[in-house]
Amino acid sequence: MKPAALHLADVRKSFGKTEIIRGVNLSIAAGERHAIIGPNGAGKSTLFNLISGRFGVSSGRIELNGADVTRKKPFEINRMGLARSFQINNLFGNLSVFENLRCAVLWSLGYKYSFWHKLSQLKDARERAEQVMERIGLNRRRDTKASLLTYAEQRALEIGITIAGGADVILLDEPTAGMSRSESDRAVQLIREVTEGKTLVMVEHDMSVVFGLADRISVLVYGEVIASDTPQAIRENAAVQEAYLGGHGAEEETEPAHG
Repeated sequence: MKPAALHLADVRKSFGKTEIIRGVNLSIAAGERHAIIGPNGAGKSTLFNLISGRFGVSSGRIELNGADVTRKKPFEINRMGLARSFQINNLFGNLSVFENLRCAVLWSLGYKYSFWHKLSQLKDARERAEQVMERIGLNRRRDTKASLLTYAEQRALEIGITIAGGADVILLDEPTAGMSRSESDRAVQLIREVTEGKTLVMVEHDMSVVFGLADRISVLVYGEVIASDTPQAIRENAAVQEAYLGGHGAEEETEPAHG
């Protein structure tokens, strides 16, 4: 039996005496599109940071494709097949669209710390970057600096960088935040296309995006998963409705500013 793409067993995280994640158990199947939703302060960003290794767990276990990554560093988890985006764009502003994508593909192509290679001569890196650039619809902006792109284009480039290394588990943190409805609709279509055949886990506040993309949805309230089910079942779940309408989890998450 194929292991879950992501498996969390009694994962907990405290900052000082404040417990933010309170025993999360969650399994996400390979190839599944899974959304994590919840009110402000529920612990969603903290959970993402634990999965990607940015924060260390206080207790519990995290597995990626059956391998224990609980104590792994972010770059080690990335090399094992997980990539993530952030709420705030994490781009090289002075590099072009193409150059940002080429940087993103180098390690996965085996170049690692090969300082003796000239980037301009790396045909495979150029071709992979151009393929990703076409998939995210930024061909015409190939030589434009990332800092000069529109906000929606920057988010598309961020998604492109996330998938460029070939990871099979993709974490997207608020991928449509700050977008207009038309921009959001285009982003949903892009995400659907570029994550085809991959495992997608996303944190998202826009419920139209969540219900338009997710195969399953987990609801996090006060650091605990109160429901994990199909979109239709989540929509009809009384506890979920109460969590959103009753104002639970209104406080902001208590996290240190550093990772």
